[in-house]
Amino acid sequence: MLVWGMDKFANPEHGVLVAEKFYFGLPARSFMPVWGVLQLALGTMVILGLARRITYPVLAVATGLTMVGVWRSIVDPWGWMLEGSNALFFPSLIIFAGALLLIAFRDDDALVLGTAAARAGAPRS
Repeated sequence: MLVWGMDKFANPEHGVLVAEKFYFGLPARSFMPVWGVLQLALGTMVILGLARRITYPVLAVATGLTMVGVWRSIVDPWGWMLEGSNALFFPSLIIFAGALLLIAFRDDDALVLGTAAARAGAPRS
């Protein structure tokens, strides 16, 4: 999230090229910096563990949509059978699985700000 968010914010033209090739050109060039800021915010919140009940599912949806957009690269990363694939996007499957694991083990998170804040406000026994 952070790398691609910064890319959209710093270099909107590259974001447009990626969107045209893999996502049917959906986002307009003027929207790229906004999308980049949203990705940066989501990535930062996930790293810090803020609002995990909201940010983890949003991360899963975002990475799932990305995975759908680059499905050729997941099925055939080297382009042996499918045209338009790119090995760079193969890890989308792994990132999506990681997002699902964050959701599955959200209650076991111990080193996130949300847990630390809850622990700080809890009465000590």
